[in-house]
Amino acid sequence: MLFDNVVIKSVACVDAPYAVTSEEVRERLAPTFKKLKVRGNPLIDLAGIEERRFWDDGVLPSDAATMAAREALARADVDPDRIGILINTSVSRDFLEPSTACMVHGNLKLPNTCESFDVGNACLAFINGMNIAGRMLDRGEIDYALIVNGENSKEINEITIKRLLDPKVTRKQFKSEFASLTLGSGAAAMVMSRGEIEPDGHRYRGGVSRAATEFNQLCRGWNHQMWTDTRGLMREGIKLATSTYATARQLLGWVASEFDHVVVHQVSKAHTDAFIMAFGLDPERVYRIFPTLGNVGPASIPTVLARLVDENRVKRGDRITLVGVGSGLNAAMTEVVW
Repeated sequence: MLFDNVVIKSVACVDAPYAVTSEEVRERLAPTFKKLKVRGNPLIDLAGIEERRFWDDGVLPSDAATMAAREALARADVDPDRIGILINTSVSRDFLEPSTACMVHGNLKLPNTCESFDVGNACLAFINGMNIAGRMLDRGEIDYALIVNGENSKEINEITIKRLLDPKVTRKQFKSEFASLTLGSGAAAMVMSRGEIEPDGHRYRGGVSRAATEFNQLCRGWNHQMWTDTRGLMREGIKLATSTYATARQLLGWVASEFDHVVVHQVSKAHTDAFIMAFGLDPERVYRIFPTLGNVGPASIPTVLARLVDENRVKRGDRITLVGVGSGLNAAMTEVVW
């Protein structure tokens, strides 16, 4: 899947305002840690997460996505009336129905000609949204696309802590629900366009994707609970990423060491380090957000990209690969030429 006429016009992220440290989480779970004889603080020692951030009470996923969307539109200097499609990629949703996308659409007062819908594919959804928009842009169906994401993990964090404080909790249950404690909140958005309209935009070349859905049992999530086989998910996720990269090497001629920046969906220190080792990457080329944001789901990749841009770490012509693996399992690797 390669595009000839698709560019990124802008990307933006918004951090949630309220920080909760992993030491605070451990203090709240002290009775459980003592009962199960959990040493140290695995949230820091294993996951490498010092803190995560939450929105104020009452902030919905659509509110967070709207904040990021407004910033991306302002940076792009694009009239909202020219947006042809809005795709929301959040795991967090306001409701089962209507779509969170239509809430963002209404908040932004986008035109009635702008199509909107949600795309759900765990942590891979933002790249999926980019690819859906890329196909429409490449065919000339629309002029501009807006991809948004707003994650709100406070509720599942709070419910998980309460559940793990049950005197009957087991070590097996603690391990299976541990990943829920790593989740953080955040928002991101991107404006994409056709290259012929925005010749100064940053080329989105597309890439490859692969699936290994025989492992769809490794992570199961609901609004109130997430069960994860963390070791199995990391092991099979790295395997799928490796096979996806092998395809990219064969079809697109990619060499990982030749990319100036590798933007990885970040779950934890263990997952990020495993990915770096598997692909023989220079650790300095992988910008990390998990220590202060935790796992922000699909918002992770656009947040890393936005921060690289905001901190002037990216220069014109840099090659950037966006790499994501989502529970299910699905993987995608795409290229941006900045």
